[in-house]
Amino acid sequence: MTAFQHITISPQTIGPAVLLDAVAVDHGARLFFAAHTDVDGLAAGPGTVFDAVGSVGDGVIVQAAGVERPVVQIGEAQSDVLVSPAQLDLFAGLNSAIAVRNGQSAKITLDWLRWHAEHHGLESALIVDRAKLGENSAYLGDLETEVGSIDGLKRVVVVQYDAPLGQLDAPAEQHPFSAPDAPGKDRMEIPDADPWQAPLGQLGLFEMLRTRFLNDARAVAQLDLTDLLVKARGANVFDRAQEASSGVITLVGHHCYPWRVRDGDEEHFADHICRQFDAGKPRARWCVAPAVAGDDAVWRYVRVVRATPAPNERAPFLRFMGLRHPVDSVSKIVPKTSLIEDETLLAMARQEWGHKPVRMPVMDPPKVDKTKNSVTIITTMKNEGPFILEWIAYHRAIGVDNFMVFTNDCTDGTDDFHDLLMEKGIVQHRDNPFRDTGLKPQHAALQAGEEEDIIKNADWVICMDVDEFINIKVGDGTLTDLFKAVPDANMISLTWRLFGNSDIHEFKDGPIIADYTRCAHEMTRKPHQAWGFKTLFRNIGLFKKLGVHRPKGLNPQLWEAINWVNGSGKPMPKEFFRNAWRSTQETVGYDLVSLNHYAVRSAESFLVKRDRGRVNHVDRDQGMAYWFRMNHNVGEDHSIQRMLPALQAEMDRLLADPDIRAMHERCVAAHRAKIDELKATENYAKFYKDLTGERLERLSKLLPHFGANVFLAGPDVVPDEVALADHPEDYFFTVERQETTAH
Repeated sequence: MTAFQHITISPQTIGPAVLLDAVAVDHGARLFFAAHTDVDGLAAGPGTVFDAVGSVGDGVIVQAAGVERPVVQIGEAQSDVLVSPAQLDLFAGLNSAIAVRNGQSAKITLDWLRWHAEHHGLESALIVDRAKLGENSAYLGDLETEVGSIDGLKRVVVVQYDAPLGQLDAPAEQHPFSAPDAPGKDRMEIPDADPWQAPLGQLGLFEMLRTRFLNDARAVAQLDLTDLLVKARGANVFDRAQEASSGVITLVGHHCYPWRVRDGDEEHFADHICRQFDAGKPRARWCVAPAVAGDDAVWRYVRVVRATPAPNERAPFLRFMGLRHPVDSVSKIVPKTSLIEDETLLAMARQEWGHKPVRMPVMDPPKVDKTKNSVTIITTMKNEGPFILEWIAYHRAIGVDNFMVFTNDCTDGTDDFHDLLMEKGIVQHRDNPFRDTGLKPQHAALQAGEEEDIIKNADWVICMDVDEFINIKVGDGTLTDLFKAVPDANMISLTWRLFGNSDIHEFKDGPIIADYTRCAHEMTRKPHQAWGFKTLFRNIGLFKKLGVHRPKGLNPQLWEAINWVNGSGKPMPKEFFRNAWRSTQETVGYDLVSLNHYAVRSAESFLVKRDRGRVNHVDRDQGMAYWFRMNHNVGEDHSIQRMLPALQAEMDRLLADPDIRAMHERCVAAHRAKIDELKATENYAKFYKDLTGERLERLSKLLPHFGANVFLAGPDVVPDEVALADHPEDYFFTVERQETTAH
């Protein structure tokens, strides 16, 4: 018969400090103070001697010698301390577990106990209950009634505090015991409560429970009631801790999730049949044999200090996140686009629990006809009239078949030009519906574009802008040769190469790719936009919707069908599959293809760009800071110019149509007129003078020397003695992060 016991621990207040517990030990007592105890103000009172004063995080542990009721002084306050006897006999010689309850039901607790008793030889458990005293009577009653039915289990003890201890006001990041996997947060906030509501905010918790209850246990595994050790193959974790060289083995936790729980059902371990295909690092816990690890070992939340386990001394456990963070939809704790069914979890649900869980919808792997490679570009434009023809001609020359163009608020003829091009069968043109959607213009266009046949029927799709040119460096520079170079790829990311204004100040009607050759180095990690990418993807249903930089809304059942390569044809990591929008030092590649990004063009044209704002950010000023970040004139690249003959031939074909020629000339004239209008104003005249001045010209050639905070702050933070001086290759300049940053 399992012995059940409910124990309350009474905290004591001494002036501004809280004493969580005082436990009798050989030759005295050990006192455990709550976090934020002022060690400097702590002193032994009359008749008391402190053998040692140590700290565990923000908490304080005091060893008081040789008295039954130590006297403690903190500042002006003085109090004798009630010392509780150690209750080590409760767990002596037993395989034990220590767990924190966070509202889990008696059924979950009993199944947790039963699992570990059956599969790992668990004999006892100490459960720290976060419930307020008196609010868990039904839980305690059910537990006491049912634990006796669990074979092999000898003792269960539930511990609670019997009085609130005031607010724990330490910031969560200072508490390594806070749950880092709380939904929507990097760390869980400590609630306005006492340790029985936030026990992991007290770094000395496990040492306190060890001293009072567990130091004579055979071995102790630290888990939560939502964690299950994987069935042992061979020795269980308690035996392994006994045999480990340090007395400790590391428990390695992997998250699992339900796909959905049936309406009206209480969530259970058996509902958890999914894992993340791109899961991050596992969580560490421990199992310790106290006698082997020794008294010098210190029990913490994620590890045992001064008792280092060998690398092979590890055991896996599962973290059942739907029980850890109960919510009405799993999407509130994890992106469902990351979840895939796990055969082991599914078998466990059926065989161990006899449960029929709700499964993920089945999706058949996509069928691909690699002989079909039509390419469609979807784009948004506003006042880009003089640049339209070159951009379309270039991409037609490299093999783009279709263009889906959305425009808004144009005053230079951009919309009329696209209407004409649509009449000629060259593009499909639509007014951007963003005002009726509440979305930003680019996002509204992508949403509307998904319903267009030209997108639905495309073999390949890419979202890109009129200042971006696909620069194919393999074969004859066409998409056909790019596809031949990566025949199995269904996603190809084209990393930006930022091209500056090449110190060209005045606008002229001519090919951008011929005149603008100055650019960033390939290995340019800052600013962070430097390695943004756009993604050419095969339109086979791997994702649910279009995205600015890459398709979004992964169908996770199909993640293994993704064959995503970078611009050098090398595989992209699975961690990129859901959200990535920029390359890293490990994933950047330019060998086969890049995306030449002419973000600023001439200084005069930039005046117009600033005046019209940004197509995807209608409320943001596109001013000096943007020019500074994007105007890279430090290197030079002419590789795209091998396509100039093909570009010119296509331009000539288009301009042979008198309607197209007339419309192009109209847009050029409107652009020129707008430049003149802006330069006639005081503000824009000054802005143009700054853009074309020596200082900004020199800065555009110094950008590799600057830290990220310089780009966030803007060019004004760079002193003249830095901007106007010559520097060695390894020179580096940065500033502190600014309170506000320019856009």
